[in-house]
Amino acid sequence: MPQSLAKVLVHLVYSTKNRERLIPRDLCPQLYAYLVGILGNLKCPSIQTGGMADHVHVFFRLGRTVALSDVVEEVKKSSSKWMKTQGVPSFAWQAGYGAFSVSESQAATVVRYIQNQEEHHRTLSFQDEFRQFLTEYRVTFDERYLWD
Repeated sequence: MPQSLAKVLVHLVYSTKNRERLIPRDLCPQLYAYLVGILGNLKCPSIQTGGMADHVHVFFRLGRTVALSDVVEEVKKSSSKWMKTQGVPSFAWQAGYGAFSVSESQAATVVRYIQNQEEHHRTLSFQDEFRQFLTEYRVTFDERYLWD
């Protein structure tokens, strides 16, 4: 086969350091657009990006020639620097992240989930949401090392 083809969909989730509510509501659309731009530059097009004041969800197509860890590093590093230029000098992301594979048949469900973050978080904390993802995807974790 002369071509190398791939379609890997990733739901990336990470929070601000210590889950502090550092993302001002009026800055959210600009932050999400900035994240989309970073992903585009990495040849990892965003499908849906959103979140809350203390975390983000980024659903994207992983580029064929880039490692997931490199994408996450660049997205977090660049957006953290950008947030500081937007008047949030103490801004920082948590050290870790969760990245979950998504089948094409579930893509629309993930898009809706990200679009409805405010509704989900009326009754659910980020920590509980993240634990649910880990349980649903059967990721083994140690609570002592989950948060920073």
